[in-house]
Amino acid sequence: MSPFAGVGPRGLRTSRRTSDLPLPAERAWAVVASGRRRPQWYADAAPFVVRGALDRLVGGRGRAWEPPGTPLLAAGNTAGFWRVLEAGHDGSRHRLLLEAAVRAPGRVLLHTEVDALDASRSRLRQQVAFEPNGILGHAYLLADLPAREAVLALTHRRLLADLRREAW
Repeated sequence: MSPFAGVGPRGLRTSRRTSDLPLPAERAWAVVASGRRRPQWYADAAPFVVRGALDRLVGGRGRAWEPPGTPLLAAGNTAGFWRVLEAGHDGSRHRLLLEAAVRAPGRVLLHTEVDALDASRSRLRQQVAFEPNGILGHAYLLADLPAREAVLALTHRRLLADLRREAW
């Protein structure tokens, strides 16, 4: 079963958004997983710019990496403050899994999937998950939930804007 079954928060550890797109899955995927050196939703969405600045303030690297300059991201790439753990497709499902390389008391993962609905439409699913480490991580998990919801909402909106530009 997909980790994206349903819409909205799933417990304290995950937040998610789903949107249907008037684009074939391959065209949507080309935007979602673009590795070209230009503004990209996963590096330049406002919440990630702010998060990168905050990370630098606490001694992290912030948004240290440019996109790799390839048509699509691949596992092992770095971009913004993300490490690409998975990028590819299995049948009609395309999946991008990013792990944040930021100072946090746990692991931050951003999952993005594109599924074909038919030849001309697709479904975009995004989920951000925080896997806490230790007592500080669990405290952060509770304090971070409202911010995580806002970050995902703004990031999803930015990606939808990029996808709308592609549809024209």
